[in-house]
Amino acid sequence: MAQKRFVVEVEEAKEAGGGRPLMGPVYRNVLAKDGFRPPAIGIESCWDMFRVSAEKYPENQMLGQREIVKGEAGKYAWLTYKQVYDMVLQVGASIRVRGAHQGARCGIYGPNCTKWVISMQACNAYGLYCVPLYDTLGSGAVEYIICHAEISIVFADETKLPELLKTLPSVSKHLKTLVSFGKITSEQKAIAHSFALPLFSWDEFLLLGIGKEFELPAKKKSDVCTIMYTSGTTGDPKGVMITNESIIWLISGVNHHLGSINAEFTEKDVYLSYLPLAHIFDRVMEEQIIFSGASIGFWQGNIKLLMNDVKELKPSIFCAVPRVLDKIYSGLVEKISSGGLIKKSLFNIAYSYKLENMRRGYKHGAAAPIFDKIVFSKVKEGLGGNMRLILSGAAPLSTAVETFLRVVTCADVLQGYVAMIGTVGPPLPSIDVCLESVPDMGYDALAAATPRGEICIRGRTLFSGYYKRQDLTQEVMNHDGWFHTGDIGEWQPDGSMKIIDRKKNIFKLSQGEYVSVENLENIYSLVSGIDAICIHGNSYESFLVAVANPNKEVLESWAHQNGVAGDFSTICDNPLAKAYLLGELTKIAKQNKLKGFEMIKAVHLDPVPFDMERGLLTPTFKKKRGQFLKYYQNVIDEMYTRAR
Repeated sequence: MAQKRFVVEVEEAKEAGGGRPLMGPVYRNVLAKDGFRPPAIGIESCWDMFRVSAEKYPENQMLGQREIVKGEAGKYAWLTYKQVYDMVLQVGASIRVRGAHQGARCGIYGPNCTKWVISMQACNAYGLYCVPLYDTLGSGAVEYIICHAEISIVFADETKLPELLKTLPSVSKHLKTLVSFGKITSEQKAIAHSFALPLFSWDEFLLLGIGKEFELPAKKKSDVCTIMYTSGTTGDPKGVMITNESIIWLISGVNHHLGSINAEFTEKDVYLSYLPLAHIFDRVMEEQIIFSGASIGFWQGNIKLLMNDVKELKPSIFCAVPRVLDKIYSGLVEKISSGGLIKKSLFNIAYSYKLENMRRGYKHGAAAPIFDKIVFSKVKEGLGGNMRLILSGAAPLSTAVETFLRVVTCADVLQGYVAMIGTVGPPLPSIDVCLESVPDMGYDALAAATPRGEICIRGRTLFSGYYKRQDLTQEVMNHDGWFHTGDIGEWQPDGSMKIIDRKKNIFKLSQGEYVSVENLENIYSLVSGIDAICIHGNSYESFLVAVANPNKEVLESWAHQNGVAGDFSTICDNPLAKAYLLGELTKIAKQNKLKGFEMIKAVHLDPVPFDMERGLLTPTFKKKRGQFLKYYQNVIDEMYTRAR
């Protein structure tokens, strides 16, 4: 294969071994061709990254939360790097007083907040394994993780105490200390006391370390820093072991890549923390922000108030999963469509002009500066006014949404594995990438024109295995160190990688056709009247059906214009509403030239958004397809019956 623009071939195609399909050539970012810039000298652990920043930027604002005045969120109140550093050492001393030493496991349970990060850094300082407990997991999974990881101390938001206390006495063998970020009731104290479990408020716990001094242990790159349990689409959660080296090299790779496009982080940046710290995407981003000496402001914990937090914090860096960016996109499109003919026409002219210039190579700031001031500045102000970098991760972002946001937000928009439209860009300089053929899905890693296959990655940024599950580790990691991601990728002519599918998320229809469900959902999600959609098919049926969350404003507006009465739930049940949105889905399918068997033939409208409480989504907003089928089985059966 010819050398690409952004990557260089480092190994030829070869047999994968073990009866696996052929693997394509191995590629590395061209930035690493003459030597990848390694992490800074003296940085051996995540603790070193924070320590160096605290020494370099002691008075910089580090962690901020909104003050609540009479039930309303007000301004952000900040702690400096020096203040956080001192609190981290105090928390760490209290942890040692409670008998937890280097290598012990410490759980953190609750939404992102200042105390979450302080607890995490205390683990970094004293060499404990930080084990996040997902904010929305039930007591069953929490109990499993505490026992499986043998967690001895847990820091928790006060709202999570009831769930933790339900795990007693099953976790009593391991859990020896429980700390609340907030208040503790006398009843909770009594329950904990009855099981001989010391329960402290945050302030009470800090007092334990007053006057106590403990030497910080030596830490190595190879030490496990955190064990992150996957939410698990099936079975028990799996503990992903991540070392200091993995995080340090990943951060170095991102810095190197951003530096190549003059977008590297600086101490002046402000980051909004709302994606779960229990997931590696946000954990690495926050470690990176801290290493840069920048500021982290936390959200209120309510997704409906997220944009209010954005306007108050005025962040320069915004990370999101595609589902959040899809909602922002839909909201902007709907607002533009309802703005009147003159405003809509002006927007379309400005959009087309700027997009054309950007395609010709202009940076977004130079592509249409006048239109930025008179048209797109309102979008920029709606995002706080300082947004310069939007990073999308966890799943592929649709080309339409990415293109739109690049134009109207006046910010760089990058996808991360991280920046070409519709792709996740070239490999980070710190990793190697290759594709492995997936014959059952028709993907050929050695195809001359367009190589496609399962994305496999290798490098120091990888996790070191599943905790206590060597069998699972061997399933996804081969003897050459290649990790099989499960994502289906397609090399682009310029060397960027485009994620087009998931290896497991396919349906084989009765006529023998395979359907790539995630790819279709990305397309159908572009309908402005749809907030979220889940498509279903099986080998006993010849067509697809879907369950969708309609956009409330769009559907109610349609109902008003068409004389359909009732509240939102009633409208969703109306056959006319289903027919209307099915028509919109069909339009977008035809626009994208989908094949007949990829068309949706029936749709059910659920007024309640897909959520984690019903087990429909993981904490990173990925669909649990097995749970979707179980939850909507009767609805799906009825749609097939009626459509036939």
